[in-house]
Amino acid sequence: MADPRQPLVTADWLQDRLGDPNLAILDVRLRAGADGRADFETGHIPGAIFTDYARDGWRAAKGSAVGMLPEANALAQLFGRLGLTPDQHVVVVPTGVNTSDFSAAARVYWTLKAAGHERLSLLDGGWSGWQADSSRPVERGAARQPEPTSYPVRIDGRLRATLDEVERALEKGSAVLLDARSASYFEGREKSPQAARPGRLPGARLLNQAEAYDAAANRLKPIPELGRLFDGLQGMPVISYCNTGQAAATNWFVLAELLGHPDIRLYDGSMTEWTQDETRPVETGPAT
Repeated sequence: MADPRQPLVTADWLQDRLGDPNLAILDVRLRAGADGRADFETGHIPGAIFTDYARDGWRAAKGSAVGMLPEANALAQLFGRLGLTPDQHVVVVPTGVNTSDFSAAARVYWTLKAAGHERLSLLDGGWSGWQADSSRPVERGAARQPEPTSYPVRIDGRLRATLDEVERALEKGSAVLLDARSASYFEGREKSPQAARPGRLPGARLLNQAEAYDAAANRLKPIPELGRLFDGLQGMPVISYCNTGQAAATNWFVLAELLGHPDIRLYDGSMTEWTQDETRPVETGPAT
């Protein structure tokens, strides 16, 4: 049986468990300029199920905020279509080509956990890391169609920061507001198309999620390096945010799942929700 708690697993770990009926492999194929499903059908881990991050309903729109956590009934339908059950160990497989596809997989992981799923892992190195070893088995063609299930979603509010909670944290200074974007967005020199204004949450701290990723190896950096990168965040609650709640999932995953931070939440609305109301304050320029 798959292990109950191992948030980042190796290709060897997964290969040893192929065929385990309690294992569900979700392939989040995301490659710029490519059709994810067609890319998946050229090769994937045996038994994997393809899920389209953009089209399957992993995020919901609320006005111009496009990265919101879907309602419980919508997630129940999505998980049911994918054939998931609460007792399965779900392994989320990034494409393994850049930090953007990793953050999408991390957001899928966060969504599953926020919906109450307990047995979760991310595949270190993703699909690219898997196929780098020619001895590993590869399946081709369309994914098998899973038997639909009925999934009892239970949203865990401890993982998510709502707009009201971010406003209170800002007012009271009760949490570190951790910005996962690049400096150009943080300082207001660039703006997401969905955001009404450029800039950042007032008083936010910048930690570009790309710094946690080894671009040459296409995987997260080793845990000791991540510990040094995120040093100084252990003493206070943290709210991770970005433009649409995707890039922030990488910082959330590192802090919550790998470094064991006891109070780290993801603000799924992020700057696209925050800037919809022009009365909410926004800072620009270099951080003080």
